[in-house]
Amino acid sequence: MARQIGEVILDLKNISLRFGGVKALTDISFNVREHEIRAIIGPNGAGKSSMLNVINGVYHPQEGEIIFRGEHRKDMDTHDAAKGGFARTFQNIALFKGMSVLDNLMTGRNLKMKCNFLQHALWWGSAQKEELEHRKKVEEVIDFLEIEHIRKTPVGRLPYGLQKRVELGRALAAEPSMLLLDEPMAGMNVEEKQDMCRFILDVNDQFGTTIVLIEHDMGVVMDISDRVVVLDYGKKIGDGEPDEVKNNPEVIAAYLGTQH
Repeated sequence: MARQIGEVILDLKNISLRFGGVKALTDISFNVREHEIRAIIGPNGAGKSSMLNVINGVYHPQEGEIIFRGEHRKDMDTHDAAKGGFARTFQNIALFKGMSVLDNLMTGRNLKMKCNFLQHALWWGSAQKEELEHRKKVEEVIDFLEIEHIRKTPVGRLPYGLQKRVELGRALAAEPSMLLLDEPMAGMNVEEKQDMCRFILDVNDQFGTTIVLIEHDMGVVMDISDRVVVLDYGKKIGDGEPDEVKNNPEVIAAYLGTQH
């Protein structure tokens, strides 16, 4: 059965973000539909990561409104975002390098743990049962990402491409309904990019996870995205399906460097 894209679940209206006198985002509006892969693209310094940080509550815009599943708010709180089903990967890998792959993925289950620190330290009764349940979920993610052979390896010993896959795994361990990916394929070779594309499509297809993706590789964006929003110098210059965006003269000019 083909994946069905649903109604709008995240609507960003007239978002403006400033740091002192620097305008990072100016009057940007776009939405995200349930189950789609929504790409955010643009040249370096366009405001892509800033927009992702607005979506999950790291940055609070000075103007604009965020509507998430019908709830209107001026900005998003990071804790509320996590509780609401958001999970995030980062442009620069943010893993615990001395911990194993398995333990890194277990940190993705923190919000779902009900027992307190002392109960987990004693590893008794309900805490023991809870941890075994969480480990089972993490093992399912490990199988899904095909990283069984490195599950006990310290992350710091892994090559870059596998570290990026582990970071994706930690996000998936939280069982998100919306996954925010900040350049998940940056620095990867062709084979690693192909693997990551396959996993992103499978997450979207098999789990029904909505994905918001920042990516510089235009081939990847055009191949896997349902819709693309284009930013340049903190402003929106394009929005639509991949073919529509690819043929937008303003988008072409921005990428060719002839606009400014």
